Amino acid sequence: MEDRETIITISDVLEYLFCPRFIYYMYCLDIPQHEEQRFKVLKGREVHETRRMTNQEYVRKKLYCIRKERSVFIASRENHIKGIVDEVLFLEDGTAAPLEYKYAEFKDKVFKTYKFQLVLHGLMIKENYNIEVNRGYICYIRSNNLVKQIDFTPSDFMKGVEIVESVIDIIDKGEYPKTSRNLRKCIDCCYRNICV
Repeated sequence: MEDRETIITISDVLEYLFCPRFIYYMYCLDIPQHEEQRFKVLKGREVHETRRMTNQEYVRKKLYCIRKERSVFIASRENHIKGIVDEVLFLEDGTAAPLEYKYAEFKDKVFKTYKFQLVLHGLMIKENYNIEVNRGYICYIRSNNLVKQIDFTPSDFMKGVEIVESVIDIIDKGEYPKTSRNLRKCIDCCYRNICV
């Protein structure tokens, strides 16, 4: 990535993947989304806090985990991104993997937002711990804590970096991006009244 000063968060990436215009409204027009008023956001924060306080020593042996770190703040100077990983798992095969808790049900499909959140966490773990990362895990709270594995390919990491570059381009250049192609998302969007 070219030499830039802008550093974005994993949340910014999730908003971008929901719709690129989120980034424009938040950063270029400085219009807050008031996520603190959204039920799923509040519930998700509650779930993360509960997880942080309970079963602190529990290690997922079914995932061949031998050690973990929880609520890890991590950043990549090289890729201009930062965020908090729910758990960094250190596995028997000498690799590491991010694990994220989602207040969601598993419906036979891993959403792109979840996948690239994990991919970017994986990228930052690789850079900061100097360890191989080739997969990540999502724990679906509302599906009885079902854990799904997502395998990463080199092209996933490249795509993740491209997504970060696209977000930074919107912020740095202030260009009005195209909207999401999925108009169903507009129904639940906090910017729907001002978006054209």
